Amino acid sequence: MMMMLQYSAALRCSLPPDHSTVRSVLPNITSATSSSSNLTRREVLSTALISTTLGFTVTTPSKSAAAEFLELPNSGGVKALDLRVGTGEVPSDGDQVSVHYYGRLAAKQGWRFDSTYDHKDENGEPTPFIFVVGTGKVISGIETAVKSMKVGGLRRIVIPPSQGYQSTSQEPIPPNFFDRQRLFTTIFNPTRLANGEGSTLGTLVFDIELVSLRHK
Repeated sequence: MMMMLQYSAALRCSLPPDHSTVRSVLPNITSATSSSSNLTRREVLSTALISTTLGFTVTTPSKSAAAEFLELPNSGGVKALDLRVGTGEVPSDGDQVSVHYYGRLAAKQGWRFDSTYDHKDENGEPTPFIFVVGTGKVISGIETAVKSMKVGGLRRIVIPPSQGYQSTSQEPIPPNFFDRQRLFTTIFNPTRLANGEGSTLGTLVFDIELVSLRHK
């Protein structure tokens, strides 16, 4: 089991330097040559999510220094791993930012409940998620993570329930009704919350790319 955790964690961070979008975060596991290559993409993602949630160190296949999730200061427990450091400006309260993201729910084995790449404009192009930093309309974990990124950066974050969805009106909200219903009925499941499972139900994993910002 430990070998599988280390293998899946290594896959998570093995990114070619020319990857420029969130869509390239998860590498193609079929290229692996060991017996672990028989794992399905879902199994690898599920195991990786377990390792990130439990705080395992994330190591790369090379001999370079190990990369690990670090808790962001004053974040309430949000952990981040920078997959690409941006070169642009850093947002502050009042700035309008555009981001692309993948949102996954750890409680559902890494189920992807939303992605901006599925949101298309009239020309069929993916549309980024736009919000104003500091308004409180977006879940705290995303705001905290974005406020310490530079434009052009790509970051994976693990958001504990206390910094995730506190209500069904907080953004980002999946546009698909069934995805929305599945997400919120899982996070706010009264029976499981009463059984003390609240610390795991609402754990989120987001891959966020800060595309641009505009001072208002």
